[in-house]
Amino acid sequence: MTINNLIDPIMLDFLTELPKCEHHCHLEGTLSPSLLFKLAKKNSVKLPDEFPDTPEKLLLKYDNFENLDDFLKYYYVGMNVLITEDDFFELAWNYLLTAKSQGVYHLELFFDPQGHLIRSIKISFDTIINGLTRAFLKAKNELEISTKLTMCILRHLPLDSCFETINLSKKYYENGQIHGLGLDSSEKPFPPTLFKECYSEISKTFPNVGLTAHAGEEGGPDFVVDSINELKVTRIDHGVNSIKDLNLIDYLSKNQILLTVCPISNLKLQVIKNLDQLPLNEFLKYNVPFSINSDDPAYFNSYILDNYAQIQKAFNWNIETWCKIANNSINGSWIADKEKELLLLKVDQVYHKYKSIMSDL
Repeated sequence: MTINNLIDPIMLDFLTELPKCEHHCHLEGTLSPSLLFKLAKKNSVKLPDEFPDTPEKLLLKYDNFENLDDFLKYYYVGMNVLITEDDFFELAWNYLLTAKSQGVYHLELFFDPQGHLIRSIKISFDTIINGLTRAFLKAKNELEISTKLTMCILRHLPLDSCFETINLSKKYYENGQIHGLGLDSSEKPFPPTLFKECYSEISKTFPNVGLTAHAGEEGGPDFVVDSINELKVTRIDHGVNSIKDLNLIDYLSKNQILLTVCPISNLKLQVIKNLDQLPLNEFLKYNVPFSINSDDPAYFNSYILDNYAQIQKAFNWNIETWCKIANNSINGSWIADKEKELLLLKVDQVYHKYKSIMSDL
């Protein structure tokens, strides 16, 4: 079923025009199968023997991940085709074009430098950052999309590797090319408390850096609590298992801590069996802010508008609810108040446009 016949056409038009902020998208997760094979050929990268040998076969595999770890195996193989500054530019630029077409105005994107720095073919931090920065500047000038970059540390790698990456990253925090610190990769065996000193190292040097962490996807609500208490994060990536602890829900609501929910990712990685199992109505009831995101869109064949449409099919929300979600997404972004005001005004304009259209039907 295509997005065009998934939901009512007018609602789809509304969701397309609704100004969006995306907070949970991994740049390496935007590597499409076609670009992966193109770069592998260009850079003479030999893929593993058991790896699908065409983009079509790879897409078929992407539709059948067994769990998070199964997905990550392919994710880390895909990273290996990114070699040059131009590769990182093309990766980001292709995604930014798609985001623009789907009504995204502001992006706070993840990247995993650690995964590149440890590869057998050494990729320099400059190569990664320079390629991504070129794409972001082009997007600002040509697409009117604003961006911020969050560096993630990989929780499955040794702490020494995490600290080495943090030390290498400091000059990019200093010059404003990196704006946030995150924590990703396999959640369950690696609790947030392991990375307390990593977060402290960045936050004490750069107190204005945004702090977030993947928690409450595989792990329980205790991972969310520990991320807040130990890592001092002001945002939680995923966080769907927060609903299992009503004291935590109360805290998230009172402190307006944004959850960056990734619906189709949760479905594809077997976190849930059906989208309507996500506790989104409960989050709305308890006034817990959340945004809706694509996570690794090329691997799940679902970009941000696909997620919006699939959620609409599952929950059948009205436009008032969607505008509340859009406003929470804007207010939870790491941007200046003036930028928030402009985006909130755009949401209001779209709301009144479609309120009028729907009232005339």
